Amino acid sequence: MLTVVGCFLGEHDLWLVALAAIICTLASAACMALLHHARRSPEAWQWIWIAVAAVAGGSGIWATHFIAMLAFEPGLPTGYAIRLTILSLAYAIALTGAGLAVALWRALPAAPVVGGLILGGGIAAMHYTGMAAFEVPGHLKWDPTLVAASLVLGGVLAAAGLQIGLAREGLAGRVVGALLILVAICSHHFTAMGAVTIVPDPSVAITDSALPTRWIGVGVALASVAILLMAGAALMLDLRERRQASLARERLNSLANAAVEGLLVCRGETIVNGNDSFGSLVGLSASDLGGVPLARFLPGAEARLALAGQPEQPIEAELRGAEGETIPVELIVRPVTYGQKPHYAVAVRDLRARRKAEGQIHFLAHHDALTGLANRASFTLRLEREMKLAAATGSRLAVLCLDLDRFKEVNDLFGHAAGDALLVTVARTVTALLGENQLMARLGGDEFAILMPCDHAVAAGRLAEAVLDALRAENLDMAGPTIGTSIGIAVYPDNADERTLLLSYADTALYRAKSEGRGRYRFFEATMGAQVRDRRLLEHDLRHAVARGELHLVYQPQSDVASGEVFGFEVLLRWRHPLRGPVSPAIFIPIAEESGLILPIGEWVLREACREAASWTSPLTVAVNVSGVQIHAPNLVPLIQEILRETGLAPERLEIEVTETALIREPARAQVTLRQLKTLGVRIAMDDFGTGYSSLSNLRAYPFDKIKIDGSFIRTVDTNEQTAAIVRSVLGLGRGLGMPVLAEGVETAEELDFLLGENCAAAQGFLMGRPGDISGFAHLTHPPKGSVLAA
Repeated sequence: MLTVVGCFLGEHDLWLVALAAIICTLASAACMALLHHARRSPEAWQWIWIAVAAVAGGSGIWATHFIAMLAFEPGLPTGYAIRLTILSLAYAIALTGAGLAVALWRALPAAPVVGGLILGGGIAAMHYTGMAAFEVPGHLKWDPTLVAASLVLGGVLAAAGLQIGLAREGLAGRVVGALLILVAICSHHFTAMGAVTIVPDPSVAITDSALPTRWIGVGVALASVAILLMAGAALMLDLRERRQASLARERLNSLANAAVEGLLVCRGETIVNGNDSFGSLVGLSASDLGGVPLARFLPGAEARLALAGQPEQPIEAELRGAEGETIPVELIVRPVTYGQKPHYAVAVRDLRARRKAEGQIHFLAHHDALTGLANRASFTLRLEREMKLAAATGSRLAVLCLDLDRFKEVNDLFGHAAGDALLVTVARTVTALLGENQLMARLGGDEFAILMPCDHAVAAGRLAEAVLDALRAENLDMAGPTIGTSIGIAVYPDNADERTLLLSYADTALYRAKSEGRGRYRFFEATMGAQVRDRRLLEHDLRHAVARGELHLVYQPQSDVASGEVFGFEVLLRWRHPLRGPVSPAIFIPIAEESGLILPIGEWVLREACREAASWTSPLTVAVNVSGVQIHAPNLVPLIQEILRETGLAPERLEIEVTETALIREPARAQVTLRQLKTLGVRIAMDDFGTGYSSLSNLRAYPFDKIKIDGSFIRTVDTNEQTAAIVRSVLGLGRGLGMPVLAEGVETAEELDFLLGENCAAAQGFLMGRPGDISGFAHLTHPPKGSVLAA
């Protein structure tokens, strides 16, 4: 008897054994690579790649067996039955394909293990069918134990190979899986060969149809070539897939690096990858992030637990940088598949800019943006809190209201930048005087308030004096506009025990301080409240004065100085209150301007004046005063154009009188308005010349037709040489500019004689006629036919 294993080393060609091992290795590697490619392919292509893998694997198993058989040199003639040899190849390919297909069946539990067992069965079927095709002069005897062992080894190792090879996507998993399949084939082959014993028998002859060994060699060579080609194809596919995966990773990294927010890809508690934005945030290179524990940047376990429990929900946490600094961030986690494995991506948003913006918003919500002082809302909350504290402790609380004297004129003359600088200076100077429990706020515009807990009102008076002294001293050190302020003081609970009333009383005291000469402070007194209420009642009644017919116009003649001839009238507004009687224009005109009522009242005056003048048979002019509020209103020019059209009054008979102070708030806008009025044909007169600002530049910049000298210069013109010199200068200026001058407030013959001697063109005053109802001047507005005026 001759055993195969017993003569392995002496009866085998080791070169062919090595070739069998190489072919088996290539087949196993190609089969595993093609199987992975099939799993990633679309379903329609999956079966094609399984078939290719089956051919590669089955051919490799068959070629390994027959190369090993060719290496066997028993010293006896040998041959192979054709049909069984072909059948062995068919078994190898078919069962290998079946095993691989089952291994990819996702719905089957433990599919790779089941597929590996089928693959092991294919190895066994190929081997024993091939051994049945082996013809030799003798008989083959089998050891059942070793046969069973070969079956177990082939099945178990093949199952392990597919399980490991498919469970791990990386190169290591493929290599281990291919090696296990290689070991499964080889261990099965040599164990099965050890189970057979050849008993020579000369009476047994090799059939004539048996394939000689050289023909088996040709078949094996062809199978080997096919395996090599498929292995090459598998290698090309693997390289292409790796290149595509690399490109995909590069694109993914580029896309991640394009994100402004930080981005991490983690598996468990370990960072797998991170983008440049996150690297910049923590002060590391993005390439250094891989493999770093997440806890290095998020040391708080609660933050990581919140991420795990709240996917896609933003949470706020503290991020630790490379230098140990903490950065407020917002985190959002989302599960992702990365490298065919479950991971989670963490988006990291830097909250420092948002926190800074929130801080600024919070500051602006409670403070004035220009001065940094508390604003009205913050002051109100603090006042209510301090009042409750004062009530509980039995102490006092003083409220000091301040505003700047003639602040509007500072803005108009020096510009808003100078006005803003002035407000900042006041805030800085006064704040330096305050204690820790005192608060200064800017309530709006040039209005300020100081909150001062105190034991007695005298302390509030001392603070007011200190504020006034500090601002006077500030004026000595600054080159810009001077600071003037007035202060009103109200004390809780002496004057009021309610917040709104306390502020109102402090404001009332401020109003009294300003009316008494400015630059001083006043405590609230009970009589002041009555005056403020009276002023508010006047404003309320003035709102309804036009509708109730309480307003009326009076007219004062304007005459030629040389001839005494009346050439026109100035319109003056009067208010007869139903309860108070006549109310002085010096009282109600400022109220109208401050409240905005001057616009509807001014429109009514223009309409009435133009309607009345249009009814005169004599073409006398009518002069109407227009306030600064009206000049800067956007609809003044269209309004006058509409009134002239409705009344039919010739534009040249209407004269608009404007004071210099009305022009300085927005000079450019006022200039445009006056030029548009000139285009309509309306005449423009400068009223109260000499009492405003920049008179000479105004005469050059604005299209005036007439100058009116204020009556304060005319009253002493015949007794005061300085006043006379000023009037002479203005008259000379008018002649030089070709602009007639009208003198207001002429009340005596001496004043008229002076104007006549100085060649003044026109005059207006009680001497020529007192203001009165137009019906009293009917002989001028409707002269009899044939008279000089009628002509």
